[in-house]
Amino acid sequence: DLSGPLEGGRIAHDFRRTAVRNLERQGVSRSVAMKITGHRTEGVYRRYAIVSDADLQEATRKLAGTISGTQTGGEALHTAREPVKLGG
Repeated sequence: DLSGPLEGGRIAHDFRRTAVRNLERQGVSRSVAMKITGHRTEGVYRRYAIVSDADLQEATRKLAGTISGTQTGGEALHTAREPVKLGG
């Protein structure tokens, strides 16, 4: 039974949550991550996919890099020369 405390006061759900967070941060697709962690539904999986303030700050930094024309590694972002028309 993995529902009770494990060595060090941790419980199996702590490790599962950590695994989900690490898989998400590494960009592993949700379907693969769900197979690895054993989640059968996205609803339950999302409960384990905790987003921290640091995650939000990192995403904002990456977005700012794409808007300013650089990516996180300092590489130039290839942009279209003509604006893209949406909706027809």
